[in-house]
Order: sequence, then structure tokens, then C-alpha cells
Amino acid sequence: MNHTFINNDAIRHEFSMAMSAMYQTEVPLYGDLLDLVAEVNTEVLTKHPEIKEQLEYTGEIDRLSMERHGAIRLGTADELSMMRRLFAVMGMHPVGYYDLAPAGVPVHSTAFRAIDAQALNQSPFRVFTSLLRLDLIGDEVLKQEASSALSNRNIFTDNVVSLIKRFEEQGGLTLDEGEQFVREALETFRWHDKTPVSKELYQRLLEQHGLIADVVGFKGPHINHLTPRTLDIDTVQQGMQAKGIPPKAIIEGPPKRECPILLRQTSFKALEEAVSFKNPNGEYEQGHHTARFGEIEQRGVALTPKGRALYDQLLSQARNQLGATPNEDNALEYYQILESAFEAFPDDYHAMHNEELAYFYYKPVDNAADISSAMLGLERVDVQMMDSKQAINTLIEKGAIWVEPIVYEDFLPVSAAGIFQSNLQQDKPSNYDGNSNKHEFEQALGASIHDELALYEDIQAQSLKNCLMSLGSYV
Repeated sequence: MNHTFINNDAIRHEFSMAMSAMYQTEVPLYGDLLDLVAEVNTEVLTKHPEIKEQLEYTGEIDRLSMERHGAIRLGTADELSMMRRLFAVMGMHPVGYYDLAPAGVPVHSTAFRAIDAQALNQSPFRVFTSLLRLDLIGDEVLKQEASSALSNRNIFTDNVVSLIKRFEEQGGLTLDEGEQFVREALETFRWHDKTPVSKELYQRLLEQHGLIADVVGFKGPHINHLTPRTLDIDTVQQGMQAKGIPPKAIIEGPPKRECPILLRQTSFKALEEAVSFKNPNGEYEQGHHTARFGEIEQRGVALTPKGRALYDQLLSQARNQLGATPNEDNALEYYQILESAFEAFPDDYHAMHNEELAYFYYKPVDNAADISSAMLGLERVDVQMMDSKQAINTLIEKGAIWVEPIVYEDFLPVSAAGIFQSNLQQDKPSNYDGNSNKHEFEQALGASIHDELALYEDIQAQSLKNCLMSLGSYV
């Protein structure tokens, strides 16, 4: 039988829109946040035509209002494996490995997203997906109770599992099946205010770590934030305060810059939500839970290994100089220290390119005369030599090639941990000494994780190849 399958990107887009609508119903403040981000983005694009031009070239302008990333936390290897298969239906792949345990959060994670630049521009939906590390729970009795509670739950509907299998067997889903899939998959991420655990067990889990209680204590991995992308996170932070939305004290990531790098994140503080705990008699008693929040992000250029090493060095330098976890009391001091430390990181795209600190798209200018003039400025050029660093930099300096930043599509472990910790019921910081274990995570996942730096390298290399082919006719 011949089938006409719906495109994976279309399924992903429909799912992200459905999830956004659901989350706005569950957390009304999220709708206020979307309005604020839209206002700020419109203002930035109006006042800064150069930013608009840059986003138009990279293809990001059309996706800006669609941009979302969510976050979920899973409890078992089986859940992670099936979640990978679910995301595959939407053309999303595991990219990057993040160990949050050294930052005091007992999980390791990956981000599911599209890996093709065109697919990302069609639907830039990502889900930061964490797997709970029960091995980091020191209390053996509590560890066994948590494991038992997780083994007794099923976070996927029978229908979505059936549709996932059909996708794998057929190589796709029809339009009708795709619509069914979106409805069924959404159930996995829905908020449930009735918990399958007792209030007493929940409290003991909470004392161990707020995130453990959030994972083990509930029927499924409710989406705990859904993040729009802003072009000016500092203005959004101020806007939240003005609108009575309580923001976290610190914007995570690098300081404010003329040429943004990597990722900056902030959020409004987690809501206290009423929940009902199941007691041994099968009845429910009232309580509350705090974990779900609203987050905002500002994305900058993706950094090379050299650039990332410099970023990590400067961030560590700033935090060590502060001598404490950045918080509401020391926020101003931290920002001053951070800005001072990052003076060592060039705040100019051409400088970042020449020092090989970041990844870029290459494009030839439209004016043939400018290109020919630039070519004459090179002492010896032929098609085989044009990809030398010196030749490329000369062509950039002479205006024959423009560079535009490749946006960072991924995440930062220290920032993610900072967001998680600020929105959990943690009276004291946790410290976990467990070794990072990417191999164990991939075994649970049932697949290898894509190296995000290799993906950016490939995008840049292909862009340069296309650019040089265009310039070749002038040699």
C-alpha cells in the first residue's frame, strides 16, 4: 500500500504549538511572558536594522516567534529510550551530553532537536531531557522506594506507543496518524495534580533533593518550562519586574555583549501548585509542589572548542572571584566581576572569526566589481589555495566575503543547573561526587549522542565550500 507521509518537521511544529497552548492554560503567567518577549523583539528589530538583516540572512527571522525549548525529567532508562523513539517521529535527535551532578543536580541530560539548519528554521523546537541518577541517592532505603515508585508508572499512552511503532515500520505517518500522534504524545507532558506516592515519601524525597521529588513523585514528566527566545534578555528581565512577574535574581551565562555568544537564560520563579498525595487507604490528602516555572533565553553565536575553553575559563574565574553562588544579594557584584572577566573575550564578530573562537556562515558579496578587486589584492590565488585561512581573512577584510554568526542551538550545564536550582525547594546546595557517565546514558538512550560542535563545524565547512565555489568564477 502506498502512503503519503506527513513531513517530520510539520509534526514537530504542530506538537510544539499544541504544547505551548497546553502550557499557557496550565501556567497563565507563561502567556504574559510570551507577550512581553514579543514586544521586546519587535522593538529590537525596529531599532536595530542590522540585527534584522543578520537574522534574515541566517533564516532565523521567520522562526523567532516560534522558538521554544522545553525541559522534562525522566526516571528510568526505559522511559528515556521510548522518549528517544517518540522524538524521532518529530525529526528530533539527541545532541550533546550534559552532566549536571557536579553543579548539584542529580541528573545527566541531552537535548532533542533537529540537526539540519533548514529543519531548525522550519521548527526550532528543542526539549532538554534529563535522566535521574538514582545512584547518587545515598540513602539505600529511599533509593529502593524511589526505584519501586518509578517502576510502577507508565508515562506513555498505549496509542502513542502504537503510533511510534507504526512510524518505525512504515517509515513515516500519514496526516491522520500525525494528528493522532500529536494528541497522544501531548498526554505524556501534561500536568497531573494527583500523585501516586504518599505525602511522607514525597517529603523524604524532597529532603534529598527537590528534583528527585519532582521526578519520582508524579505520574509523568510534566513539562516544567517552555522557553521563548528574546533578542534582549536584559530588557525582558526588567519588564518582568515592571509587570509583577517575579524573575530569578541572576541571568545565567555570559554577560551582556554587543555580539552575543552562546546562551543567556533567566526565568520567573517557580509556582507553588496544589497537589493531592495518595495515602495507604487509597484516599488523597492535600499538599503542594514547587517546580514549574517560566524561562526566557537569548541565543548568540556558537563557539568553537577554543572559544568554549575561553568561555569556561572566564566564567570559572568570575565565579571563583565572587567566592559564592550568584544570588539576589550579590547580583550587582557578580555582574561587575563577570563583565570585567569577559573583557578578555573579543566582542567583535570579525575578531572572533580571525581568532577561531566562533562558527560562521560565509557569503560572497553581490557586487562582482568588489569581488574582482579583492581578488587582485591576493598575491597568489587559485581555486585550490582559496580555502587557506590567510586568503579567506584577506577576502573578508577587503569586503568580498561577509561572515554571519551561526546561532548556538544547544545548552550550558552550569546555566541549566542554575535555572533548576533556583526553582526547586532547596534550602542548601547539594554536592554530588558521582563520575560523569556518558556511556551509561547512551546505553539507556539506546543510541549515540550527536556531538554539537561537529554539527556546527559541518555547517561552517559547507557554507565556506559554497562561498568559495561562487568566488571561483572570479579567479
